[in-house]
Amino acid sequence: MVQKYQSPIRIYKYPFELVMAAYERRFPTCPEIPVLLGSQVLREARSADGAVHVVERSCRLRVEAPRLLRKIAGVEHVVFVQRNVLNWRERTLLIDAHNETFASRVVVRENCSYTVHPENEDWTCFEQSASLDIRSFFGFESALEKIAMKQYTANVKRGKEVIEHYLHELVSQGISHIPRWTPAPVREEDARAQAGPRDPGSLEVGGPSNPPTPAPETVGLDGDKLDADYIERRLGHLTPVQESCLIQLRQWLQENHKGKIPKDQHILRFLRARDFHLDKAREMLCQSLSWRKQHQVDLLCQTWRPPAVLEEFYAGGWHYQDVDGRPLYILRLGHMDTKGLMKAVGEEALLWHVLSVNEEGQKRCEGNTKQFGRPISSWTCLVDLEGLNMRHLWRPGVKALLQMIEVVEANYPETLGRLLIVRAPRVFPVLWTLISPFINENTRQKFLIYSGSNYQGPGGLVDYLEEEVIPDFLGGECLCNVPEGGLVPKSLYLTDEAQEHADQLRQWRDTYQSASVLRGAPHEVEVEILEGESVITWDFDILRGDVVFSLYYTKRAARPGPREPGARAGGQLTDKGWVLGSEYSRVEAPLVCREGESIQGSHVTRWPGVYLLQWQMHGPPSHVACSLPGMEDVLTALHSPGARCKLLYYYEVLASEDFRGSMSSLASCTSRFSQLSAATSSSSSGQSHSGSLVSR
Repeated sequence: MVQKYQSPIRIYKYPFELVMAAYERRFPTCPEIPVLLGSQVLREARSADGAVHVVERSCRLRVEAPRLLRKIAGVEHVVFVQRNVLNWRERTLLIDAHNETFASRVVVRENCSYTVHPENEDWTCFEQSASLDIRSFFGFESALEKIAMKQYTANVKRGKEVIEHYLHELVSQGISHIPRWTPAPVREEDARAQAGPRDPGSLEVGGPSNPPTPAPETVGLDGDKLDADYIERRLGHLTPVQESCLIQLRQWLQENHKGKIPKDQHILRFLRARDFHLDKAREMLCQSLSWRKQHQVDLLCQTWRPPAVLEEFYAGGWHYQDVDGRPLYILRLGHMDTKGLMKAVGEEALLWHVLSVNEEGQKRCEGNTKQFGRPISSWTCLVDLEGLNMRHLWRPGVKALLQMIEVVEANYPETLGRLLIVRAPRVFPVLWTLISPFINENTRQKFLIYSGSNYQGPGGLVDYLEEEVIPDFLGGECLCNVPEGGLVPKSLYLTDEAQEHADQLRQWRDTYQSASVLRGAPHEVEVEILEGESVITWDFDILRGDVVFSLYYTKRAARPGPREPGARAGGQLTDKGWVLGSEYSRVEAPLVCREGESIQGSHVTRWPGVYLLQWQMHGPPSHVACSLPGMEDVLTALHSPGARCKLLYYYEVLASEDFRGSMSSLASCTSRFSQLSAATSSSSSGQSHSGSLVSR
């Protein structure tokens, strides 16, 4: 596996010419870098006007590895070849380096650049990237990979310190300014003498056939790239590896994610939640971004208005901040009638309210970061359990709590900085036993639990909250405006019918995907089958219009290329040039589905490959079953009345042995997925439209 490193942009607040003078002091040896045993110049060349200077060096580095590994490898040092292109005119230094030792087994490549700061010409930017590919190394590939990356990132930090050391040394010697390069007049005979006879193997710099290397395009540091000062100021201290993971994940999102790129603080939370394992963090973040888009969570703070019952009886609210500047949220759980709230507003409304609290918490962290001038990425929660009893362990309530914890853990990782639990009663261990397995280990370590009155005095709340913000109900002097909760009157409960509808609506939203079908623009979902005999099952409801449902098979992916993990394929996937019967084939006969119908069906696959579930608007048959519409067709479809169908669908893939005897295998008029049976006429129940399709 190739390991990659990408540094943020590091800024030296010195002119480029002075930084170059400091850089040259690293050669041929550098006491400040003990692993550098020495270097020698292999080749050197200058342009005719002296503006471009190219140097190739061979550098010997001491191997910092266990003695056994050094003995097996048979070397005490490794050789790297470094090529520097210094352009005084453009004020850039480009550095390429690669290893010469063990080049057939291990490939190390490094690229560095020194450029002028885009907003301050008296500052210098430094950027660095590297890759490590260990192809084979006597069976010690994994150990060498860890050692090499650890040593490299340590040297990265040391390299910055070395440049700063020599800069300070130059200033202490009275060298604080070096004039910029200016072209000197060159006489014609001198130019011919400098050029001399051409050697095909020599380095050529400048000239019409080989112009000087242009300076890299400058990119705004607040746009596509991050600088180290910004990271330290807004995100907090990160190790070189952590910085690299953040930059790599951010770049991946910019190249592959279709939609709004999350803020760096948001990306960093997911990296921390997965211990900076890049692939795991990327998968978790992409699933969360898909969830946010599906449920329009970005608009939650603007659109969510809690019901009046929640505003009065939900005993939670924001209250100043803790001693570290984290926003403080107080939850008087013992005073809250969770059963009454669920019966009055339903589980879904409670979940949306909890999500709105988390969204508000992130905004408050950003505000406190600006207010206090230091990175604040999490908040503190103070939970008062006075009054907690067996009534709070109502089974549906605990189940709802666990589901909320699951959603929050998946989509708001590392947002809780500290959880202070006070006045925990004897029944608390029962609740803790139920919920603790569902809480991430990193989160559990942030819990501080106080029973009785031991939260008062040293070691208690005063260690985490300023005395002037400790709430009055906990013995402090600060008036707390958090609602006191209390029993919800039964007169405010939802009727049984309304409660059942709310539960069905929540289950439906968690299960189904929605889609629009435009005239000339079918909606298609790609299903990859790895084993020949599997079962694809589907269930969908036609909310508006009439559609034709078909199932196609092809041996190749509809549209190759990167996809977001966990995201549903939407829109049209088949290519315009595909011919039915050649590039793909129909494996289920077309089924006309009318508005209001609910369809359930299944298909036993015969071959591995890609299957396409397709819904297209019912109308006159086209000479091409899957043709890409032109832009005019799409605009017409979007604005023409009656030219759009709406549907809700669900599908899954089962192994054939799991499918036999399951609910899905029964040609029944009752769908185990759909909750919209009220919209279906009884006349269609049990009617078979094709061998594997059932409408009810």
